Amino acid sequence: MRRMMTLADNLHRVHERIATAARRAGRDPSDITLVAVTKTHPADTILEAYEWGVRHFGENRAEEAAEKIPTLKSPIPNRPSEIVWHMIGHVQSRKVEAVVGLFDWVHSVDSLKLAERLSRFAGQRARTLCVLLEFNVSGEASKYGFRVKGDRITGDLDVLKEVEAIAVLPHLKVEGLMTMAPIVATMEQTRPVFRALHRWRDQLAARFPQCEWRHLSMGMTDDYEVAIEEGATIVRIGRAIFGERKAGDPD
Repeated sequence: MRRMMTLADNLHRVHERIATAARRAGRDPSDITLVAVTKTHPADTILEAYEWGVRHFGENRAEEAAEKIPTLKSPIPNRPSEIVWHMIGHVQSRKVEAVVGLFDWVHSVDSLKLAERLSRFAGQRARTLCVLLEFNVSGEASKYGFRVKGDRITGDLDVLKEVEAIAVLPHLKVEGLMTMAPIVATMEQTRPVFRALHRWRDQLAARFPQCEWRHLSMGMTDDYEVAIEEGATIVRIGRAIFGERKAGDPD
């Protein structure tokens, strides 16, 4: 009971901070989706969060997700059926089939090759997969994503060609962009990264209107308030809800 109350308190604080950040930016808090990041946390913890109203959950690794998600999709009374599963970590080529079978959204599409494989396996399941294109706006070598220079699409013609090809894949629905900001001393230092992603999204929406481009997945525990001020529609939060993880695990 104490753990559940702590979880409830944490969720309340996160929702309050999301709402406050949204109002500072003149936005409706209901326009922001909270994805609770549950990597390293067991299925029971996910069920507790579900009981407190969380419906969107994010996992980073296909192997771990394969152990948890099926147990939460089973037709057992009182088990959640309306959970939306988000793959937010890097997807290896050999894991694509499993990812398509487990997740509703993939935030981390970082190449045309990956997109083509996702589309192919989604087609085999006669489904359309919602995806976000991951952009490496910060330029960090340690991060995945399409590497872009600045925030002007005319400077990255190779990226544009890949986006153009992804936009017409038959079994993917491109919903927007995702990025990860660098680890910095203060969250205010992440603002230029989030602002640049927002500008990229707007320019791509004008260039490729056949896609939705309605979402910006950006902001984690240490910087989600700045991300919301800069237009985030999805924030991916783990530690602020579930507590600290092992050293070295982001969010």
